[in-house]
Amino acid sequence: MSINRRQISRRSILAGATALGLTSTLAACGGSDDKDSGGSSGPVKLTYWSWAPNMEKVAAIWNKKNPDITVTVSKQASGGEIVSKLITAKKAGNAPDLIQVEYQSLPTLVSNDVLADITKYAGSTKSEFAEGLWGMVTLGTDALYAIPQDAGPLMFYYREDLFKKHGLTVPKTWTEFAETARAAKKAVPDAYLTTFSSNDPGLFAGLAQQSGGKWWTVDSAGKWTVGIDDAATKQVAEFWGGLVQEGVIDNQPMYTPAWNNALNKGTHLAWVSAVWAPGVLVSSAPDTKGKWRMAPLPQWKSGENVTGSWGGSSTGVSTDSKHAEAAAKFATWLNTDPEALAALVKEVAIYPAATKGQSGNVLTTPEFFSNQADFYTTAGEIAATTAAAAWGPNVNTAYTTFQDAFGKATKAKKESQFDSALATVQSKTFGDMKKQGFEVTEA
Repeated sequence: MSINRRQISRRSILAGATALGLTSTLAACGGSDDKDSGGSSGPVKLTYWSWAPNMEKVAAIWNKKNPDITVTVSKQASGGEIVSKLITAKKAGNAPDLIQVEYQSLPTLVSNDVLADITKYAGSTKSEFAEGLWGMVTLGTDALYAIPQDAGPLMFYYREDLFKKHGLTVPKTWTEFAETARAAKKAVPDAYLTTFSSNDPGLFAGLAQQSGGKWWTVDSAGKWTVGIDDAATKQVAEFWGGLVQEGVIDNQPMYTPAWNNALNKGTHLAWVSAVWAPGVLVSSAPDTKGKWRMAPLPQWKSGENVTGSWGGSSTGVSTDSKHAEAAAKFATWLNTDPEALAALVKEVAIYPAATKGQSGNVLTTPEFFSNQADFYTTAGEIAATTAAAAWGPNVNTAYTTFQDAFGKATKAKKESQFDSALATVQSKTFGDMKKQGFEVTEA
């Protein structure tokens, strides 16, 4: 199905982006090897590119029940590598039928005409997902470029034992968060509440999302607006920059031996992270099992109830697929069928995007959070409040620039440099889009 036929045309997304400079070696496996164009009639063989572990076990459940539509999973790398390979495969006309796509990569793939609009086949699944997640796969149009697969709602993790020991309060607002950071530093001078990390832009993007940031927007005429340094995001940058400058928040990057040690020894008392954090803590802080709790993300205004997201992916159908209807049928089953959702949780260890997959016996309390039996009940309530993200076609440029500019700012420990770092991300992202030929303006 052509994505030209939507009310907001493909021009809104493509707008001058015949390519985004992404290169890679052409992947060995491509699209369907059944050459007829008869949709889902007759035996159909589909190829699914996915980086998720054990996805082939989930596909096997489908294949056993649907011998006329068999799905073969081809394991790929995640992130920018799969995006590059997909664009290269599309240029050669042999992109796979089905694709696992991170939410922030959707605009890039749509810009390169990799993803088909599957509204005709899967638009009815809208009721299965929270509004914010649905907005990420429609890109603000009436088209549907993928079906949400897993979600990464942000939440606040804290050491329950240390909070009790030092009389610290779980913050409900960001103002209270700052107060708790100061109190923690006063109670334990050699420790911090948490850190501001520059090595994973996804967390900062999620915090900006919660604050109301709209980094990319596009109108019906195909004109993009880049607003990475909008007021909502400036609020986030200045808040964290101020705490780093004050010395009550650490400035070291995540996922390093030093960071692991800080979590394990309790010199970091909390972590702003996503629903998948327990899996990280198992390996990063093994000695702290049963000592953590999770709570909703602090809010900018008392009484608000909104969160951002960090990570998550969807299932799309490529424009090269000769069996879009069959592929969309599998994608719908994979992300909405109770048996499939249970298998995704058990075999792939994801937190389903579908609301009905966010509760039930299959979501057993993480072993690391044995002291919080309502972990997934609370997670489901938080996930329902996820704000819609606003992604653009050159997220890779924005993220790379973020790592460099904010890396320098965190080392300098100056709030003013957090501001200038944000301005740098804005400038380079806007400049890159202009260079690529997009019709673009700044907010």
